[in-house]
Amino acid sequence: MPRMRIGVRTLSVLLALFVAVMSSSIGVSTQSTNASTRWLIRNARLIDGTGGPSRAGDLRVRDGRIAAIGALSAEAGETVVDAHGLALAPGFIDTHSHHDRNLWTARDGVALLSQGVTTIVIGQDGGGTKVRELFDRLKREPVSVNVATFAGHGPLRDAVMGTDFKRKATAGEVAKMQALLKVELDAGALGFSTGLEYDPGIYSDPSEVLALAKTAADAGTRYVSHIRSEDRDFWTALDEVVTIGRTHHMPVQVSHIKLGMLDLWGQADKAIAVLERARADGVNITADIYPYTYWQANLGVFFPKRNFSDRTEAAFVLEHVTRPDGIIINSMRTHPDYSGKTLADIAALRKVAPVDALLALLAEPGGPEAGIIARGMDDRDVAALMKWPFTNICSDGQSTGLHPRGFGSFPKVLGRYVRDERVFSLEEGVRRMTSLAAANVGLQGRGTLAVGQAADLVLFDPSVVRDRADFGHAQDTAVGIESVWVNGGRVFDHGASLQVFSGVGLSRTGR
Repeated sequence: MPRMRIGVRTLSVLLALFVAVMSSSIGVSTQSTNASTRWLIRNARLIDGTGGPSRAGDLRVRDGRIAAIGALSAEAGETVVDAHGLALAPGFIDTHSHHDRNLWTARDGVALLSQGVTTIVIGQDGGGTKVRELFDRLKREPVSVNVATFAGHGPLRDAVMGTDFKRKATAGEVAKMQALLKVELDAGALGFSTGLEYDPGIYSDPSEVLALAKTAADAGTRYVSHIRSEDRDFWTALDEVVTIGRTHHMPVQVSHIKLGMLDLWGQADKAIAVLERARADGVNITADIYPYTYWQANLGVFFPKRNFSDRTEAAFVLEHVTRPDGIIINSMRTHPDYSGKTLADIAALRKVAPVDALLALLAEPGGPEAGIIARGMDDRDVAALMKWPFTNICSDGQSTGLHPRGFGSFPKVLGRYVRDERVFSLEEGVRRMTSLAAANVGLQGRGTLAVGQAADLVLFDPSVVRDRADFGHAQDTAVGIESVWVNGGRVFDHGASLQVFSGVGLSRTGR
């Protein structure tokens, strides 16, 4: 048999492929083996993230940062990408994300990169993990996107009150929570987050939240909140956020703002008026939003008094908050076969009234914790709240489950709300995903195309970009996102992850 001869170049390519595969399998960054750090992106439509008009031009990347913008000539050692007139924008910033739930099992970040998202902000809804541990792990096991975090209320209450959380905290307990919060802020958290519709935050007195927000304000940070009610007590809950901002002279953000109740539909202008009055009074209040009329939580969230056997309350929910055909089971421990079925479907299967089906599900083991998706919003309100100048785009999504927002939020805005419905211009839509998003959560050095900024970039086709994920195919990736760079490493190209893990932990303190 003749001996096979392998040239030096072929051997080098095979060796590089072997290293890339092995590095990916054992959790080592492949940034140094298969990603250029010097790029020239030519013939692009530059959308700089400020909301100003786009312009034709070139952009150079060196050592993870934008090095030059203008009419540029290629230099030795650069990888040249011809954009052919496609839009080049700062990488999108998902200011309210739950993609960390699968961050290390889906390190390639396809759910995010296929939307053009280069940075996620976690620790939302009062949840999260210890900040220092998060950043240390990201250094050991980098992922394909940048990660910043808030310090959540829930872990503070858990650490101080344990299982005895269904009550008002004492002054001493609040002081202990403040001390723990300061540790997280000193470690680099962007600020303090609450999820006041969920356990354990729902049991907190407003004075407790106000005290903890002061700790965040004293550290020069901000407050973000899944407010105490997005339905029947919405107006009071909105006032609580405004009060915190006014009292402590700190930036405050309403998480995934919504009018989440049938009885509230059509009142977006009233909500915006409340926000505008607050800003006129000097309160730096902002919001983020995702472009869907369905939310995702647990079955028990319908019952703020946690009175799960109260028939009158259950009837109120189905008449005034969400209809039976608008409640979809995502996951239920005792009935995995119910996944994808509506409450109306289940009532028909059981041959009972919807209110009886709801009460029966709540009475089963783990019933209040059953994951659900529910329609709570009206399209017109979503568009109106999205159009408020201080609302940025988020996903509130994750890479698993039945809700399509984890794969579709940003392309849906660019396709439906920008291109099709013209709610705002393309440049303004990009601003809502970049510089405004960065400003609303306090991120520095990202969100615009400017020399010296981090080279988080997305190249996309405005004429075709759109979401494909829906409630039957929640993990379908979007179309129209051509290439994505994170800190100068190309991580996504033509529909595929490149297995480049150039994301970093973004600490507010820079440490």
